[in-house]
Order: sequence, then structure tokens, then C-alpha cells
Amino acid sequence: MKNILIIGGGAMGSAFSIPCLENRNRVTITEPYSKIFIKNHLTKNKFHSALNMRLPKKLKFRKFSKNLLNENFDLIVIALSLSGIDFIGRELKSLGIKTPILVLTKGLKYEKKTNKLFTISERFKKKYNMKNISILKGPCLAKELARKNQTSVIVANKNINIAKKIGKIISTKYYLTEFSKDVIGVEICSAIKNIYSMIIGAGQSLNASSNLFQKSVIEMSYLTKYFKGEEETTLSLAGVGDLYVSAAGGRNSKMGSYLGKGYTFKTAKKRFMLHDTVEGEQLAREIAPYILKKVKRKKIPLMENLLKTIINNKKLKIKV
Repeated sequence: MKNILIIGGGAMGSAFSIPCLENRNRVTITEPYSKIFIKNHLTKNKFHSALNMRLPKKLKFRKFSKNLLNENFDLIVIALSLSGIDFIGRELKSLGIKTPILVLTKGLKYEKKTNKLFTISERFKKKYNMKNISILKGPCLAKELARKNQTSVIVANKNINIAKKIGKIISTKYYLTEFSKDVIGVEICSAIKNIYSMIIGAGQSLNASSNLFQKSVIEMSYLTKYFKGEEETTLSLAGVGDLYVSAAGGRNSKMGSYLGKGYTFKTAKKRFMLHDTVEGEQLAREIAPYILKKVKRKKIPLMENLLKTIINNKKLKIKV
């Protein structure tokens, strides 16, 4: 039995608590931002609106504070949105936390001063001096995990033994873990698949979408190698596995379908997805300054097109 702290009460952080509890761990969840989650969790029902279900009674909710972070946990899980990464990095650095960290958040961070693009683990290590970091990625829809549908994910750490130890803590009969040393490749794939799932969603037929899927995998492979990841990781759970799930049933592909019908991003967001977080859009705005300047555009025509569509709020035009 381990003592686990999950930072982030969104759909994924809350869903992740379920296999952790089922594996006989003590699990505490905290939320720095969402007033709705805090209000709901303080009620007897513990109803999670995004998951449309009650959370387990054994899941403890604690108000976010530095005192909480300082308590004796065996594992700290970061499940915040990309915008909260620097906030939690500063908090953990100020306290000198040495507890092992597991990052569920998907995304990349652009640093304007150096004009460089960092994965989240790189950001934590270089800017916030956090060392014991593992990442967890893969084809996992929060609602399906919360309902205990079979789910496979990949835990990555350059020290594969650390990744396997985490796997033992969180794995159940329905929550299966694989392992990788290719931290960079896993993070790159799991981030950019949000953009490519939008592109695939823009196909207005199965034929068109399958063509876009194939071309997306080629571009993902190129970008993974560009950022010093292993090409084979593109074919792993973090690559095509996660891409398939997102393209088949995620919010990114849903937004992509509206873009494919001729709506601009702002119009589609306001009219159809006002209260939905579209992670691919957040990532597009984050990485566009780097990708459009540094990467050969002939190698990533789909990525280039989508980035320009979002940052310039223009209609998407993709030739398949």
C-alpha cells in the first residue's frame, strides 16, 4: 500500500484515482483551480460532472496548499492542464520536494527567451530542478477508465526499473502498463497526437480520414526523430495507439470535424464547444512560434496547415 497524491481534479486525474484505489493504495486528490470540482467533491455525493459519475468514497479530497505538498507521499501525480505546469513546478521547487513524480499531463512548453521547445519532463528538470520524474501516456479516455474498461498505458523513465515500480503501484486487471526508456519520444508523440487527431477529424468521410491518419503517422514519425526520440515510439501506445483513440472519440477530433465543415476555430468553439477544453488548440498556440520557424515545412504540411488555421483563425484547407 502506497500513499499517493493526485494534483488535478479534472476528468483524467479523477479517473486515474480509481485503479490506484483498487490496487489498495491510499489516494488523496487536490485541485488548485476548479471551483466546480472542489464544490462537488465536498458534497456527500462526490459527483464528477465531466465523468458523469460519483467518485469512490475512499478517495480523500484535500484543499491545495504547500503544507499538503510537504506531507509524506510515496508518489505525486500531476494531472493539471498544460497551463498549470509552471505553477506546480514553482510550488514543488520552492519546497524542495524529492518525492517521485508521475506526469499525466500531455503537451509541450515553448520558451520564448531561448526559442526552444521542451517536453514537460525537460521543463521540470531544467527549470525547476526536479529529478525523479516519470511520465504516463497512452490511449486512455477518462470516462472509459473511470468505468473500468480495459485500458493500456505506457510509463516511461530512463531508469526502466523505476517505471516498473510505478507500474506495480497502479496496475489492475483492467489498467495495464507497458514501459519505455524513450521519455522524449513518448512525450512528443502523446502531445502532437492532439493536433493530428484534429486533422483526422477534419476528414468528411472514412476514406478521407484514413488517408489523413496515414499521413499523420508519417509526420509524427518525422517530428519524433527531429526532437531526438526513437522512431519506433511512433508505433507504440503513446503514438498510433493514442492517436487512434483521440481520432475516434475525443474532443480534438470533434473540433476537427467542425473545421473540416468550413467553420473557423473561434466560430466552432463558440457555437458547438464553448465549455470544452480542446487540448490540440492549446498546444497549437504553444508550439506554433517554434514549429513554423524551425521545422522544414515540406516535412509537416498537415501540421503547418492546422497551426496556421488556428493561430490566424482561418478556414482549414487540407488536400488529401
